[in-house]
Amino acid sequence: MQTAGLALHSDFDIPALAQQFDRDHRVRIGPFLAPESAQALFEMLRRRTDWRTVVNSGDKPLEFGRETRASMSDAQRRALDDAVYGAARDGFQYRYETLRVPDESADRLASEDPLAHLAHWMSSDPVRTLLRQITAMPEIDFVDLQGTAYGPGDFLTGHDDAVPGKHRHAAYVLGLTPVWRAEWGGLLLFHDANGSDVRGYVPAFNVLTLFKVPKMHSVSEVSRAAAIRRYSITGWLRSRR
Repeated sequence: MQTAGLALHSDFDIPALAQQFDRDHRVRIGPFLAPESAQALFEMLRRRTDWRTVVNSGDKPLEFGRETRASMSDAQRRALDDAVYGAARDGFQYRYETLRVPDESADRLASEDPLAHLAHWMSSDPVRTLLRQITAMPEIDFVDLQGTAYGPGDFLTGHDDAVPGKHRHAAYVLGLTPVWRAEWGGLLLFHDANGSDVRGYVPAFNVLTLFKVPKMHSVSEVSRAAAIRRYSITGWLRSRR
């Protein structure tokens, strides 16, 4: 199960995982990767300096690098925070850092980014076969991917991932922070139809959370008490059409 340093964990109870996904429309798989693979991914994410902050601006994302944020005055940072939190009061909003990966296989293969290599690997057998078996979705063609890092004040409000034309069948979050406390926030929360019942997961290292699209969910705000960013690999299991 190894491909250029990446390896799945060696033991999965596929029938049990598939049964849980069929029943609950979500499942947690852990450990997902071989320990050395998960540790290497975490260390790579923590070393990266090319992270870009993303926030929702109307119907489009607004992105900027760490250099831009560092160059802002205190007044500019307060104004940005006010705009982000203001939009979150009654609409869809988010703020976190991202490392994006192209969707096309040729672009991934041409890239020197380790995350592009990871995306190519996760879209190939045996990973794709494993995900198809657990979700009972043979139509899955590829996995898209981004690295994410949530620091203090970062969050993602409720949404269901259903975007016309994207052909998303399931979403996933691969946790890559070695230590996390529930009190630090950053919880992946699932909402019922009217928002009165919310259940969720504390970030866990080397655990893949899979859930069916559409499903209303959010990420709670990360506290200033958090000792580290909430690192993860996130994306969707998609078909070409």
